[in-house]
Amino acid sequence: MPGAGPWTLYNTFKLGSFQKLLDMDSDTFSVALVTNLSNAIDATLSPATYAAINNELPTANGYTSGGFSVGVGTLTGGGAVATITFDVGNATWTGAGAGFTARAGVLYDVTTGLLVAYFLLDSTPADVTVPPGNTLTIQISNVFTAT
Repeated sequence: MPGAGPWTLYNTFKLGSFQKLLDMDSDTFSVALVTNLSNAIDATLSPATYAAINNELPTANGYTSGGFSVGVGTLTGGGAVATITFDVGNATWTGAGAGFTARAGVLYDVTTGLLVAYFLLDSTPADVTVPPGNTLTIQISNVFTAT
């Protein structure tokens, strides 16, 4: 996979975290793929909810609408450790039929529907095409770190 851009946190996620709108280490998260025309590639999207995003890839050619479940979030640190990190599992899709093309991935809280962050699949930015039989794996490590 080409070099992915960094995670960009949604502004409403930052506020929602302090308002206790989601539980980062109990809720379930997924990654959805969107096209270059999606409104999800904007940290100021409001409301920043899964239901509000447009131009998610349709269910076809190895992608399923709603994205890939990356499981329950994990928070580490705190107490004597000054740095807090948030992590989830990896997301994987295998192209089928005609394959698929996406511009970005969107991490969202399935439990609440709130968007957490997005990232460009290619830092150029450019679309990434997954031909039939090829696999796109998003290795997710430390979505964010707070110090």
